[in-house]
Amino acid sequence: MADLAASLGMSVPVVVAPMAGGPSTPELVAAAGEAGGFGFLPAGYQSAAWLAGQIETVRALSSRPFGVNVFLPGVPDADRAAIEAYARRLRPTADRLGVDLGDPHWDDDDYPAKLDLLATAPVAAVSFTFGNPPAADVRRLRRQGTAVLVTVTTPGEAAEVDADGLCVQGAEAGAHQGSFVDEATRPAGEGALPLRHLLLAVRAVTDLPLIAAGGLMTGGDLARVTALGAQAGQFGTAFLDCPEAGTNPTHRAALHSDAYRETAFTRAFTGRTARGLVNAFLAEHTGEAPAGYPWVHHLTRPVRAAAAKQGDADALHLWAGTGWRQIRTMPAGELVTRIAAELAATSGMV
Repeated sequence: MADLAASLGMSVPVVVAPMAGGPSTPELVAAAGEAGGFGFLPAGYQSAAWLAGQIETVRALSSRPFGVNVFLPGVPDADRAAIEAYARRLRPTADRLGVDLGDPHWDDDDYPAKLDLLATAPVAAVSFTFGNPPAADVRRLRRQGTAVLVTVTTPGEAAEVDADGLCVQGAEAGAHQGSFVDEATRPAGEGALPLRHLLLAVRAVTDLPLIAAGGLMTGGDLARVTALGAQAGQFGTAFLDCPEAGTNPTHRAALHSDAYRETAFTRAFTGRTARGLVNAFLAEHTGEAPAGYPWVHHLTRPVRAAAAKQGDADALHLWAGTGWRQIRTMPAGELVTRIAAELAATSGMV
């Protein structure tokens, strides 16, 4: 098994997750790298031109290695009648916020152009979410010396992947589950495996290096997953309240609010299973939300943007993992160092 962490230049086994939609910034990625960890830029929802600018900014801030995460486009089909019915259900919320609903449609998230960019201006690692990347794309990236990582949520997904490493995402993870398929016939999150069980199941079917993700907040959490064979831990929610993060103020405040007491899976905001704090929108619409990403994502985007701007946390996607109560407000580099120190202090105790 290759030493993936060492090949990515990590002196501490802390990966800062690619948090699309604003939280992950070049400043956050650079700070993670400077502290000895490894940060990912998220390419999701944005154009290749925007991504090129983000990559240039990271390189201006730091000479440390970093990665880019890419969403694989889904099948261009959806239950249009179900999405239209869902739009009718959401109109009162849109009216209350003073916006129109978005146009539900499919797009490829500018995937071909992003791959062209990453194949000609390589970064240390490219990770893929929502599927198994085409073999030709994997070969293109490897020719440039880029490590290819794939997010998996089941041992079956892990068994079919040709990659240099896997991001093993347990049910505890905040935001989108990176499942290859999000079946419309199953409730959101049904059958998702807790991280501990998933790591053991994945290790039984592959010898690829593993990065564990899902609910990790402290060095003690990291010690538990490295004891199960992971080479590093991927932390997302833990870094949402760092000053370098682009987390919007409404989301930041909600993470510290006593008004939100649990997290749950939902398709209500994007049409794909994701974990967030249970607010009014999630509670009201999860049962009726159709599977249909990115159609639902485009439909609700104006509502979510208005909610963030107006400080309405009950209409916003409050992505968070199950460990959100342990969030710490400190600079990202300091948090990487703190997690590493906690890991060292717990060595041999798990």
